[in-house]
This record gives sequence, C-alpha cells and structure tokens, in this order.
Amino acid sequence: MSWRRGRRIAVDVGDARIGVASCDPDGILATPVETVPGRDVPAAQRRLTAIVEEYEPIEVVVGLPRSLSGREGPAAAKVRAFAQNLARRVAPVPVRLVDERMTTVTAAQSMRASGVSAKKGRASVDQAAAVVILQSALETERVSGMPPGEGVEVAL
Repeated sequence: MSWRRGRRIAVDVGDARIGVASCDPDGILATPVETVPGRDVPAAQRRLTAIVEEYEPIEVVVGLPRSLSGREGPAAAKVRAFAQNLARRVAPVPVRLVDERMTTVTAAQSMRASGVSAKKGRASVDQAAAVVILQSALETERVSGMPPGEGVEVAL
C-alpha cells in the first residue's frame, strides 16, 4: 500500500483534558489544535465531532494507553469505549487506536526543555501529547506503508 494523502486528527484522551492535534494534507508535520475539557464526556464528544467536521480528516487517531509491558488496564478500557463512541459519531471517517506509551512523558520533557512552566504547560501538554501520537502514527505508516494501530469497528 502506498502513502495515503490527507489530513489526520490525533486525540490524546485524559480524564480532565483531551489534547487534539492535526497534520498537513501531506502528513508531514503534526501541530496542536486545542485542548478539549474532558470531564463532561458528551460535551467533549460533541466538540471532537465538530473538529472532525471542520478539518475533514481521512482518519482520527486515538492514543491507547498501555503499561510499559504492553498490558491494557482500566485507562485503556475507558479509551476504547471513548473511541468506539467517537467512531459512531464521526463515521464514515475511520478511527484508529495507536499505542501511546510514553507520549505524555515525552511531550512534558520537550516542553520543559523549551522552557514552558509546569503550571502553564498543563493544557498544552495534552496537545503536545496528541502531536507526539500523530507524529508517531505518521512515521509508522511511512515506514510500514500500512495505516497505524488498529481500526475501531463501528457497532451499528
């Protein structure tokens, strides 16, 4: 399979905040979009649906939290349910789950390195984590020639 041209959206789902990132239509550079409040899940889903409608991506990539050993815990189950709901809302745009181990840590470290304070950086770190998730998904696809992660089946 060759490289698929088109914008993608990445979502880093957290309990308090949801980071959103997007890339250019050539899939080269991921950039932050916004931080969506995550406590009110229906409102968050509505906002994400609006973002998908606005950006018209070829797919939405959702970071799946796993432990370092690769196991999935309660956080992963929560994200899977969130992604399933989102997939229903944004269909026919496909939603894919990708391994997001270490993305928040990586994002926080790079923000600290660029001098962003922890307090100022909280909302931004979620966007930065979404950027890391998307950049990683784009690299994976570029190297393998296959869409990253696993597709989320839309249960009708």
